Amino acid sequence: MSLIALHDIYKIYQMGTTVVKALNGLNCEIEKGEYVALMGPSGSGKSTLMNVIGCLDTPTSGTYMLNNTDVSKMTDDELAEVRNKEIGFVFQSFNLLPRTTALENVALPLIYAGVSKTERLERAREVLTRVGLGDRVDHKPNELSGGQRQRVAIARALINNPSIVLADEPTGNLDHESSLEIMQIFKKIHSEGNTVVMVTHEEDIAKYAKRIIRMVYGKVDKSEFN
Repeated sequence: MSLIALHDIYKIYQMGTTVVKALNGLNCEIEKGEYVALMGPSGSGKSTLMNVIGCLDTPTSGTYMLNNTDVSKMTDDELAEVRNKEIGFVFQSFNLLPRTTALENVALPLIYAGVSKTERLERAREVLTRVGLGDRVDHKPNELSGGQRQRVAIARALINNPSIVLADEPTGNLDHESSLEIMQIFKKIHSEGNTVVMVTHEEDIAKYAKRIIRMVYGKVDKSEFN
């Protein structure tokens, strides 16, 4: 059974008199433990697909099974619970709280999970050490390099032991050297058994994944399989 199974997914937006089919009858499956890159030209639907997979948005129609649970018909509150338990997010812009230390940024998702402060900080310290920032736990984002900030964001994504790590252009704001360091961390995360789904427009970054799903016009491009 696939960890992620999307069947006949449509996401339709009404923009004035124009109807936009961001996802147009998409079918896609991702197995537990896979490392997948989503690629496609601007407007192909990859960001919309990422939002649906991450339970940040719901499809207009179709079925999305996540870990054997139909999440396509869930309420906002139910989706929020799934996001907190099942999914870790890594964004291009890091999305860190500027006045908060790396340790506190990483511990943040555990507040919503009802974990005690002592355990939150202990787990945050452990996961920061995993991404090579054990000596930077008390630094605020403006005291860290871009690559270090993205490591903090990755640590925050891992704090709840999620089923899936979703990364949206994780190297988009980084220089070449920092990008390579971040991709080595994702390689390690995948080798430890995590399922990784990454959106990127860079072919050299996509090659780190074990499978590339190319999108066109809101569907998986069937003309090219990797």
